[in-house]
Amino acid sequence: YEPLGGSRFTEYKDGDSPYDLTSTSTLHQSDELARSRRYHVLGAMKHIWKNYKEFAFGRDELHPISKSATSNWGGMGTTLVDSLDTLWLMGMKDEFWEGRDWVRDNLSHDHVGQVSGFETTIRSLGGLLAAYDFSKDKTFLDKADDLGSRLIKAYDTPSGLPHGSINLQTGRSSNFGWNSNAYILAEIGTQQVEYRYLARATGKESYEKKSDHVFEILHDMQPDDGLFPQNLRDDSGSPSFSGSKISFGAMGDSTYEYMLKIWVQGGKKEDMYREMWDKAMMGVHDQLVQKTTPNGLTFLADRNDGRIDRKMDHLACFMGGALALGAYTDPRGLESDRAQRDLKTAKALTYTCYQMYARTKTGIAPEFMQFRSGSGDDMQVPGSAHFYILRPETVEAFYYLNKLTGDPIYREWGWEVFQSIEKYCKTKYGYGSLKDVNNPGSVEDRMESFFMAETLKYLYLLFDPDSEIDPLNKHVFNTEAHPVRIFEN
Repeated sequence: YEPLGGSRFTEYKDGDSPYDLTSTSTLHQSDELARSRRYHVLGAMKHIWKNYKEFAFGRDELHPISKSATSNWGGMGTTLVDSLDTLWLMGMKDEFWEGRDWVRDNLSHDHVGQVSGFETTIRSLGGLLAAYDFSKDKTFLDKADDLGSRLIKAYDTPSGLPHGSINLQTGRSSNFGWNSNAYILAEIGTQQVEYRYLARATGKESYEKKSDHVFEILHDMQPDDGLFPQNLRDDSGSPSFSGSKISFGAMGDSTYEYMLKIWVQGGKKEDMYREMWDKAMMGVHDQLVQKTTPNGLTFLADRNDGRIDRKMDHLACFMGGALALGAYTDPRGLESDRAQRDLKTAKALTYTCYQMYARTKTGIAPEFMQFRSGSGDDMQVPGSAHFYILRPETVEAFYYLNKLTGDPIYREWGWEVFQSIEKYCKTKYGYGSLKDVNNPGSVEDRMESFFMAETLKYLYLLFDPDSEIDPLNKHVFNTEAHPVRIFEN
């Protein structure tokens, strides 16, 4: 396989649907082809798990070149717990039950010190809850309850906003010095899907009340344009914004995602969350949706001190999927002007995210792209961010758009991305990050747990027309791609 290059499929760049998708033979053909590709994504997971089991079982990470194992997430078996539902969905049930046995016999949070509350919630708590939701094995719920009871202590602050760092032994919490001790928007607003499910499963309402309170605070603070600065202060229980940077990339992204997903999780009955989402999306279209030159690709800019910063993080590519989900669940109906606006932007953004991959030498996207006007190129790989750490957001958008619209093109783009990952990231013991997406030989000795939890899961589901997962009617994914059933189910 050689990457096929950019500037193809330009009929999709403006968010249009250029082809008739009503042909059942075309869709049947796409499903048959997808099933054959699904097999290869399963092979990638089997390659990882064979080596994880041999060299790192129960450790937080396997290093894919040296085969060394580390416990860099506090020693909570992060890769194992984060991967459980992927094993289940891929039919690797023997491996799943072996993982359950490790969780039952070996997983303990007693020895764990300082951790990121956000990362531990989305990876470990989310992983345990999804494993419980699929298997109904109470081992997972018991461990989730133990972990949640420790993590929830971060909410014991004057305002109720959760601190970013929590010691699971002592319960002491604080914010991060590297961020001037400010609260981070993406972290305080991306724990509710997990705690709400945990509250319903255990009957302990305090999980839900404490996490929901954050959105009550944010609702009262939401600016007129709907867009939140990414840092907050808590002065004696009266939260306020700190600084003015607005981003749908790092430190901002997933709070917007959870506005929509909390509403979906609750059976689309809690209007506050949907109204916050729609208000924010109005601000997105009024201020942040931008076009590149010379070819007019759509991207989501950052805003700094009121000025547009023409860059987009790989992380922001989640918005292709989120906008599509928002359109298909819009209370005004899919054919409403608002839903059609959001769906068109979802498609256009996702084409740009695809181009962020296709236009590099490896066919893999960097951490972010710059979109400087006047350069002659629509996008440029910045010297400070030319790495790829196996991120999932673009294939996540492919999954949602294929699932919701039925368009096979997203499977084609996903297959290109998977083939590039196979060619340039695969190692003897797993898959490694790339130091430079324009340097094909630059694979590194690091494999984040979200590669199994998210990237491979979304790729597998993209190619799995037979899946039980239904993000429109039955399931909601947390931001680490852990699906749990909505409350009506």
